[in-house]
Amino acid sequence: MTKLRRNVWQIWQNFYMVIIMLFLYAPIVTMIVLSFNRSKSRNQWGGFTLEWYTQMFASRNITNALYNTLVIAFLSALIATVIGTAASIAINSMKPLPKTIFMGVTNIPMLNADIVTGISLMLAFIAFGISLGFQTVLIAHITFNIPYVILSVMPKLKQTSRFTYEAAMDLGAGPVSAFFRVVFPDILPGVLSGFLLAFTMSLDDFIITHFTRGAGINTLSTLIYSEVRRGIKPSMYALSSVIFVVVLALLLISNFAPKRKQS
Repeated sequence: MTKLRRNVWQIWQNFYMVIIMLFLYAPIVTMIVLSFNRSKSRNQWGGFTLEWYTQMFASRNITNALYNTLVIAFLSALIATVIGTAASIAINSMKPLPKTIFMGVTNIPMLNADIVTGISLMLAFIAFGISLGFQTVLIAHITFNIPYVILSVMPKLKQTSRFTYEAAMDLGAGPVSAFFRVVFPDILPGVLSGFLLAFTMSLDDFIITHFTRGAGINTLSTLIYSEVRRGIKPSMYALSSVIFVVVLALLLISNFAPKRKQS
């Protein structure tokens, strides 16, 4: 009887996971199928075609939006990683009370609504006389990415010992050399995790970008939003499908490459 219950429970768990995966990936599969549909109608299959992928690469609006998205995501993630790592080191060296206060302040932007952050940054730029454009979007993305980097690096810093850093200093290494030779290798996984998280958050952001971009600057999220209001084109299905396949490939490589090295 106990074995039967275990089998029933295992079947129920598998069924539950299938339902969850279905809800998560059925819309993505539908979008990929529609990107190969010759018909513009979502309710009718008009035959297989690569026309929408050709239009995607030929469209200047899409290529410009993709370029802006990748450049802003990479630069904001890189700058936020440098600032966030330095801030994490400073916070980690504080006494318990100031450390608690600063960590609480760091959590506020993450818990705050994106629309509040977007409007606040827009008003700040206008108050300081900064015209909205590429630079304001970049500054805004750096601003909301820094907390994610801090929260990724801090756990790794807590695992390190300050005595190794002091020992390197006693052996003649300078502060910078001791940091990069002793501390940085230990916190590198957290730094990389913070960079990837910041890059992903910047790539995915719409609300803050929408309020701080100004006229003439589009990212993929704002471009898709404007297309939805006028009727989304199948070329956007193709673009979204390419992004999904690239992300999936990178995910598979990052997961299976370490296992191959270990074997």
